[in-house]
Formats: sequence, structure tokens, C-alpha cells
Amino acid sequence: MSDTSVAVVGLGVVGARVARQLTSSSIPVLVHDRRADLQNVTARALKAGEIDSAIDLHPGETSVVVLATPSRQGTLTRRLVERGLNVVCTSDDVEDVRDLLELDGVARANNVSIVVGAAASPGLSGLLVAELASRVDVIDEIHVGVHGTGGPACARQHHRALAGDAPGWHDGEWISRPGGSGRELLWFPEPIGGRDCYRAELADPLTLQRAFPSASRISARMSATRRDRLTARLPMMSPPHAEGGIGGVRVEIRGSRGGERRTEVAGTAERTGIISGAMASAAAVSALSSALPVGVVVLGAPGVPNGAILDDVIKRGITIFEYVGSGV
Repeated sequence: MSDTSVAVVGLGVVGARVARQLTSSSIPVLVHDRRADLQNVTARALKAGEIDSAIDLHPGETSVVVLATPSRQGTLTRRLVERGLNVVCTSDDVEDVRDLLELDGVARANNVSIVVGAAASPGLSGLLVAELASRVDVIDEIHVGVHGTGGPACARQHHRALAGDAPGWHDGEWISRPGGSGRELLWFPEPIGGRDCYRAELADPLTLQRAFPSASRISARMSATRRDRLTARLPMMSPPHAEGGIGGVRVEIRGSRGGERRTEVAGTAERTGIISGAMASAAAVSALSSALPVGVVVLGAPGVPNGAILDDVIKRGITIFEYVGSGV
């Protein structure tokens, strides 16, 4: 292997798909998982190289590392960046994302990029906002809705999110609201349709505020049933499935164009693991080609090749829908 390869750390629902998509694009891949049997099976199936320890990676082996681990990724990211490696992070944990956003100085000092939020949410949400931003002169509000989960770790994270504190950006200040409050009926692309969504401890406002600082209000909600809300502060009543069903991401922006108010909505409906796998793969390819700016990178921000990354995601099988209204 060489610095033209990508290392994938964590071979769960998302990581396995990232490794598979990259090898199908003829990109050499190194794989690592704490479960040695899973690592060995995946390496043989994909004809990929194996890594004994992610901490020991260095630029002679690879130039880009995709972290798809269920644990927090901040500490490992710092160590990899200090070794001179570009890192693509899939974490959606709020505290983890906050820690990753603080690594901009470390990344710049080592002349590398850290992609923070390269999954369905955050990740695709930022690309969709950037795509819709071309429809307006000014963005005033950004509202994200998410439905469904990927693997077991993602399911547990979303379970906790309903019981946590939901961050939001409101008129130039950070606010915190109780998870499970603020019910709103949001419509996702079919076959999901309309779902009751609630405030939750989601990381999208953190990355979107960094990418679109002019927006005065940013929020994120997730779909939930009455049972989800009642049991959010308790241990999960049954073990999560190996992979969730159809998930979705919905983005709504509000702004003005030519002095007139505009609302634009776009989204997708697909298994969450497939969306996240396509997102992380596209971000890794962009990092491998040195197309990303140095420092912390949040998708959707100016200077990031958002259009090219979104095109790559679409080529990997993710269909993007736009709400056009009944009168068009």
C-alpha cells in the first residue's frame, strides 16, 4: 500500500460499505476492526490490506483515514493528524463533533484536512443546504429532519439523543432545548412520508452554523414515536437490529430572493448506512485527490467542492428529491 490508499477503521454497517465502495472504485484499501475475525473476512473478500493498529498508521502507508468507529473519534483523529494524515470522521455524537471542530489549528499545523460530519446527518445535510443555497440570495433559516438509524451503535446514539439537550442556533446565540420537545410534522421522500419529529441531541446545528454563519436560525429534529419518547431515558427495551430500515434526511431552507420570501426543500430516502457509506466514500475520494482545504472541513462550507462531492454521492446510488409543490 502507499499514500494513494485509504484506511478504513471500523467495519460495521457504515465502514464495511465504505471499504466496498472504495475498492469498487479501484482505490487500494486498508482495513481495521477491533474484531479480528471480521477484519480478516472483510480483507479477504475485498482483497484489501490489514492494519494491526490504527494508531500506528503513517503517511508511508496511506494518506487518508476514514473513521467509522462507534466510539468517540476525537482522540484518535488528533493522533492521526499529528502524524500527517487526512481524516474523514463519521461521528454524529454532539460532544465528539464539538471536540473535532476544535482541531482546526492542529490540522493546519500539519497541513492536512479533517472532514467533520461525513455521514447522513451531519454530512449530506450540509451538501443539500449548499445545493439549495443557490436558489436564494440570503439564507435566514436552516431546518434539518432525520429519520431512521444505521447499525446498532447508531440506534443507541439516536435513542440517547431524544433524552439529551438539543442544540440550536437562534438569532446569533446557541440555545438548548429538551430532547423530545417541539413536535413538528415533517414530510420525507416516499416511502417514508409524513413523520412526527422532535428536538434531539443532534450535531447538525454545530456543523451547519460553521458552514453558514449568516443563517439566523438552525435546528434539527428526528422522527420518533410516542414509545420512543417515553422510553428515551431508559435502557433500550430490546437489542437494536443489525441494520435499520429505510432512513431519510430532509433539509429545508428559508430565505429571500429578489426581495421575495422563498422556501426550498430537498431530501433523500434510503437505508441510513448506505447514505453514510456513500458520503464517507465521496469525502475520502475528495481528500485523496487533495481537493479539500487544509484544516477542519464541514460539508456545505464555502471553499469545499460541495457540488462535486454531491455528484459523487449521487453516482454511488443515492437519489436526491426536491419538493416542487403541487402547482409546478
